[in-house]
Amino acid sequence: MDIKAVAIDNPESLNLILGQSHFIKTVEDVHEAIVGAVPGVRFGMAFCEASGPALIRHSGTDEELVQLAIRNAQRIGAGHSFVVFLRNAFPVNVLPAIRAVPEVCRIFCATANPVEVIVAESEQGRGILGVIDGVPPSGIEGDAEIAQRKEFLRTIGYKL
Repeated sequence: MDIKAVAIDNPESLNLILGQSHFIKTVEDVHEAIVGAVPGVRFGMAFCEASGPALIRHSGTDEELVQLAIRNAQRIGAGHSFVVFLRNAFPVNVLPAIRAVPEVCRIFCATANPVEVIVAESEQGRGILGVIDGVPPSGIEGDAEIAQRKEFLRTIGYKL
């Protein structure tokens, strides 16, 4: 078995969601969940089918993001994995709806950070072991950083 790190290609540092599902119906159900959660959302999604024709299925409301999702799904190449790229929305806006999709088994990450996907490859195929999301901590927040965090969350409307 080979283990490798596959870097997600995300040239605009867009928010992305990487997950695992179990059925081709995922493509339409995740699409409906995202547009139902954020009207007017721009996104692209790709899903690696794990049996039958084993195609990369795709959907979205922004063709550029659909193509970005397809390219990344090809790079990862793990059965039943899916990747979503978001524009004008944050993962926190759509994650509850995506998690509620019956086919969704797991969310590996939801981030705009640089991501490496740890992939295992055997004779049968590929699977995602986990992800490296962002960089290691550089220290511990102090009073000034706590105040900045709280102010930021209130400025963007996530806390009152």
